[in-house]
Amino acid sequence: MLAKELLSRVDIIKIIGNPDLFVSKVVFDSREATSDSMFIAISGNKLDGNQYINDAILNGSSVIVTEDIKVEIEPDITYVYVKNSRKTLSTIASNFYGNPSKKINLVGVTGTNGKTTIVNLLYQFFVLNDIKVGMLSTISNIIDNKIIAATHTTADPLQINFLINQMVEQGCRYCFMEVSSHAIDQYRIHDLDFNAGIFTNITRDHLDYHKTFSNYINVKKSFFDRLKKNAISIVNKDDKNGLKMIESSESKKITYSIKSSANHTFNILEYHFSGTLVKNCSTEFWINLVGEFNVYNILAVFSLAQEYGFNKETIIKNLTLLKSAEGRFQLVRSKDSVTGIIDYAHTDDALKNLLKTINNIRNVNEELIVVFGCGGERDKSKRLLMTEVACDLSSQVILTSDNPRGESLDSIISDMTDGLDPLQKEKILIISDRKEAINTAARLAKSKDIIVLAGKGHETYQEINGNKIPFNDKNELKKALKII
Repeated sequence: MLAKELLSRVDIIKIIGNPDLFVSKVVFDSREATSDSMFIAISGNKLDGNQYINDAILNGSSVIVTEDIKVEIEPDITYVYVKNSRKTLSTIASNFYGNPSKKINLVGVTGTNGKTTIVNLLYQFFVLNDIKVGMLSTISNIIDNKIIAATHTTADPLQINFLINQMVEQGCRYCFMEVSSHAIDQYRIHDLDFNAGIFTNITRDHLDYHKTFSNYINVKKSFFDRLKKNAISIVNKDDKNGLKMIESSESKKITYSIKSSANHTFNILEYHFSGTLVKNCSTEFWINLVGEFNVYNILAVFSLAQEYGFNKETIIKNLTLLKSAEGRFQLVRSKDSVTGIIDYAHTDDALKNLLKTINNIRNVNEELIVVFGCGGERDKSKRLLMTEVACDLSSQVILTSDNPRGESLDSIISDMTDGLDPLQKEKILIISDRKEAINTAARLAKSKDIIVLAGKGHETYQEINGNKIPFNDKNELKKALKII
């Protein structure tokens, strides 16, 4: 495409040079620049792309997009000065791939917890209806039935538009996408045309990035503020900030609830480790997922399917066939009836929901052993809160490593334990090595006891000092319980 075509809808301050140059590739990493490429200089948290403009030019970039009007001008190079490089990257990425989000029903799912599960459930539901769909999630990206590994909850704008374009070319009619607060704040989804948005819930998380809970809420809200009149907003009314999310949105506003009146409602009748019995109006049916939080997830799927005009009987039939996403309340059972549960819960609210669900099902003679850690170089404010929840809702807590990254594990554990009361401290064992912590839990567990591994879920590695070391909670627990 020509540079001037890629710059359609971009907020430009001025252009120096020829805007009619052919652009073969768009990059924001100078190392990926090639002949006739356009380099967009992004100022990141750690690196400033403007410092790599000369590298991009040496690698072949002929068009430079930047916010910095003081950059040194090179001959035969076109410079485009813009107000916001991040917004510009999103718009140019969309233009480069022919604005694919306008050619598909794009559904964004946002909130603190439940995003991955809902996106995965939506994908399963539509596949059961013989509809070609795509999925962009924390676990994986899927185009029809082709799986592509995911590296972030929400990818960068070039990846997103490339993948959506692939979906369009493969005949997919819908794309279900996780939308993280970081992605909203960094304009990674700025130029996407969403047909619908789903809000799950919001609790304290990512305050290392957003600084305050209010900022975090407002970032999530801005996603719904940008939805167009012909889009649908579907929000969890039972979350105290649910209605706030859509108060300024021009979209069609739909609510779901299990505790009050709403456009779409479920009642919970029974909990079991094998599933949950729910009721919609006069219809009772079983779902394979466990716990109140998963009923909300299923209800979100039900709500979207209803709004998209699916037959109610078909919806309920297919809901009974859905399975949980990888690493989300995944069960394993040993020969001597020890139940293991692997879950991604990595906030105090998610952990509380998980443990309350288990406590609603287990009897008083069954011990609940919780193994978890907290990620390094992330929100420290939730560390003590998570430990308090674990101590208050379980029989035994084993604190261990999660993804310490470059942070001292001793420092993380200290944040997790400083402030506990004496009764809470009595329940705690500290075992730094996660594998040994899991083995210890397995040794402590008697017949019919329950072991919960929280925090890592589907992840197949641990991040330690810049290295990703292979590690899989489910596999390690199965070995410890002698299931494999």
